[in-house]
Amino acid sequence: MRNEIHPPYGPVVFRDRAADYAFLTRSTMSSDRTIEWEDGVTYPVVDVEISDVSHPFYTGTARVLDTAGRVERFERRYGKQGGA
Repeated sequence: MRNEIHPPYGPVVFRDRAADYAFLTRSTMSSDRTIEWEDGVTYPVVDVEISDVSHPFYTGTARVLDTAGRVERFERRYGKQGGA
């Protein structure tokens, strides 16, 4: 590996503000803001909008779209074509 071409890789806390959840991992991302973690060490913190804790797919709160209304509206607008 060539020296001085890769970004620094180190521990970072990612914080999901919507779910009040944070996790410590390693990343090349960095931040000027810091947080004191559970082990007493201060790490850079990156705020994210969504994580596995707050994502609708993982939480089971995903919306199911009513496509029947869309199909009927399409058929009314353009008429039923094809068929037998």
